[in-house]
Amino acid sequence: MADNLSSTLNFNIGVLGHVDSGKTSLARALSSTASTAAFDKNPQSRERGITLDLGFSSFTVDFPEQLRESGDHQRPYENLQFTLVDCPGHASLIRTIIGGAQIIDLMMLVVDVVKGVQTQTAECLLIGEMTCPRMVVVLNKTDLLPANKRQSAIERMTKRLHKTLENTSFKDCPVIAVAAKPGGPEAADAQEPQGLSELIELLKKQTYIPRRDPGGDLLMAVDHCFSIRGQGTVMTGTILQGSLAINDTVEIPALKVTKKVKSIQMFRKPVSGAMQGDRVGVCVTQFDPKLLERGLVCTPGSLRTVFAAVISAKKIGYFKGSLSTRAKFHITVGHETVMARVTFFGLPPGTPHPQPGSLEMAFAFDREYLYQEDYVTGQGESSAGPDPEQWALLEFERPVTCPLHCLTIGSKLDTDIHANACRLAFQGRLLHGFEDKGYAETGLPRLLIYKTKHKEGQVERVTDDYTVIGRSLFKKETNLQIFVGLKVTLSTGETGVIEGGFGQSGKFKIRIPEGLRSETKQLLSSTTSKKKGKGGGKDGGTANEDEPKTDAQHVSIHLDFKRYVFDPHKKMVQS
Repeated sequence: MADNLSSTLNFNIGVLGHVDSGKTSLARALSSTASTAAFDKNPQSRERGITLDLGFSSFTVDFPEQLRESGDHQRPYENLQFTLVDCPGHASLIRTIIGGAQIIDLMMLVVDVVKGVQTQTAECLLIGEMTCPRMVVVLNKTDLLPANKRQSAIERMTKRLHKTLENTSFKDCPVIAVAAKPGGPEAADAQEPQGLSELIELLKKQTYIPRRDPGGDLLMAVDHCFSIRGQGTVMTGTILQGSLAINDTVEIPALKVTKKVKSIQMFRKPVSGAMQGDRVGVCVTQFDPKLLERGLVCTPGSLRTVFAAVISAKKIGYFKGSLSTRAKFHITVGHETVMARVTFFGLPPGTPHPQPGSLEMAFAFDREYLYQEDYVTGQGESSAGPDPEQWALLEFERPVTCPLHCLTIGSKLDTDIHANACRLAFQGRLLHGFEDKGYAETGLPRLLIYKTKHKEGQVERVTDDYTVIGRSLFKKETNLQIFVGLKVTLSTGETGVIEGGFGQSGKFKIRIPEGLRSETKQLLSSTTSKKKGKGGGKDGGTANEDEPKTDAQHVSIHLDFKRYVFDPHKKMVQS
């Protein structure tokens, strides 16, 4: 049996769209074989008539001629199996969509022809752009349009959609009109769906040979788990990476258990193995299905459970809120959504920017990064360019299990779901995970993220050609010892070194190794003599409060240093 399936190419189509746009009816009408997870298996969903979890179903057609001729595939396929991933449309379940989107080869965006693009439609578009190279738009429910105005209404809506899509990566995608369930979901099945054979032809035209790699560790997204008496427990899902064969040992990382694969099925046909992109049922023994409704299965030891992570970060253009350091976001990573606190950081000023598109995005622990209070956009005063390269540290409220380099999406899912606002805030790839619970002590100090500090004071008086006394740089209670040895610059150009405190009021002594310039001495002696002339006591400028400040501020002292945000010793560093 195994061989007849290797001649079938599996192609995953994500069916996304706003709630009630008729996605499930469309998938049901297209499908001949409903897989176990398919069509609103969730009782809560049946009551509400809304898809709550990823439903899967499939139908098979002859292998398209244009692909046979293209010759960019390794094995002689005879059939093309379309696996439809019916993603939930309502917003609180955006995390489920993101889970499904990681395995999608083509997106089918379903739009209610009467209502047009709605908030969730726009969010679906964004997820599509992040996860999928191609799209087809299906205008559904054309049976609701009066027959005499149907064609002009469809043309109007098609035009509007092309306008909406012109700034996305799907700008010239095909739009097709159908009626998946004439008469609505309650109507009897007597009426034939309209436009479906044309839609199937269009899908065949849009199909390409997805890049499937059997190599690397196995990672399978399980969406349903049930037991079969006398057989064992079947986990159904999609292989996200790697491959799987009978007798392999797999790990369920969330439960820390390993199991041996007893048998594998693809759409109810037994097979000996499966690889990336395939939709399979995997049978294991002695495992309680209640323990795993959905989650990940992998090669033992290949997934990481992380308490914090560094990701490449890119703001999503439609997000109107602010992206601030220390703010909390819902982070969808792997198959989980969890709250995390975010710290944004970027390249120090003057660093050459890395080549865009490199997976590591130039992140490395031996590099220095600048701490950012907020995500920095490319919208400058004078020009709008691309956003500069930047990263984010995510500190999760609970540990998450995920593969390296997986897609990571930050959103504000607590925003009102009826507000017409995009809740997806930023996206990126996971570049490094911190696996130690005590990562704040063991891992974060390796992250060289710094803040720059600038302090300014005044020269109080000259002691000799190589020494001046400064003030107003530190508070009285500051421990000056930690600043000893730091370099300062005078506004007149000389550089000096802080030698220590002077008296009790926060004043300090600066040594000028090259000596003071004669102009500086002149300036300072005129300042000092003016003060003395005005009866300015032995403590210099502080004695006489009425004295004009400009004189005393002739020569200012500048101290610049940086501090690493995660340095436990809070050391000050100068370049």
